[in-house]
Amino acid sequence: MIKTGIIGGAGYTAGELIRLLINHPDVEIVFVNSSSNAGNRLVDVHGGLYGETDLLFTGNLPLDEIDVLFFCTAHGDTKKFLESHPVPEDLKIIDLSQDYRIKSPSHEFIYGLPELNRRAICKSKYVANPGCFATGIQLALLPLAKHLMITRAVHVNAITGSTGAGVKPSATSHFSWRDSNLSIYKPFAHQHLAEINQSLAQLQNSFKASIDFIPVRGNFTRGIFTTAYMECKIELDEIRRIYEEYYDDHSFTFVTDRDPDLKQVINTNKCLLHLQKIDGKLLITSVIDNLLKGASGQAIHNMNLLFNLEETVGLHLKPSAF
Repeated sequence: MIKTGIIGGAGYTAGELIRLLINHPDVEIVFVNSSSNAGNRLVDVHGGLYGETDLLFTGNLPLDEIDVLFFCTAHGDTKKFLESHPVPEDLKIIDLSQDYRIKSPSHEFIYGLPELNRRAICKSKYVANPGCFATGIQLALLPLAKHLMITRAVHVNAITGSTGAGVKPSATSHFSWRDSNLSIYKPFAHQHLAEINQSLAQLQNSFKASIDFIPVRGNFTRGIFTTAYMECKIELDEIRRIYEEYYDDHSFTFVTDRDPDLKQVINTNKCLLHLQKIDGKLLITSVIDNLLKGASGQAIHNMNLLFNLEETVGLHLKPSAF
């Protein structure tokens, strides 16, 4: 059994991660750390786990008792922790924060987008889990980058559910504000652009085009609905062939014949992609669950790769029928 520990266990992504790990046939959760909840039951914070676990939050960190450590911490906290705490030499780490997503000589983390870096992840010890917006947008664009086709600006609009803002309440996450409401934030300057540009340049050395990204707060709880478009002279049949070829051996990303909707992917680790050509423009629609494919589900996928398991183990999740 793979013995796991979690630091930062009280947030939305941690709750989903715990739910997946509890039901993973090859995993045992050794501890879930939360300094603010130490001694409390997990189900007192994550109510959906009633009947699933008797675990308590702990303030302890028995790192020598686990094989892999998940960080579900606030941005900046993983780096602070690793700089101030020794970790066992053979301990694998999966970081769900943004601290190590950008490649640097100062760290050994591999960017954990399996559809881009699967082989490298399998050989690595430390994985930086991608951001949720970044996941949906990259999956929409990677096949184009591989074929050196992103030569002009790509215009991206992506709307995310309220869980994307985290569990801590804010002025724009309260129900009375979010319900029946929409708003944009960080236009053209979202922090996930750095990792998106990094990945596209990894496949397309000549990549210099701008990704004009408008993030939108949606009035729903989970999911990311992304549309991206660019000028393109290639015929749709050829583009579809490129996408199907790219994702042919990947287990969670699918090219569909019909316009997808969020309910098709909620509570799954899937990404659905749809392609259209309209008046010389290529339109790509991408839908994911931000808490699963955009966070905890992808973290489990990365764990499976790190430990040479079949990559879909523990991730056979099904969307609601309604």
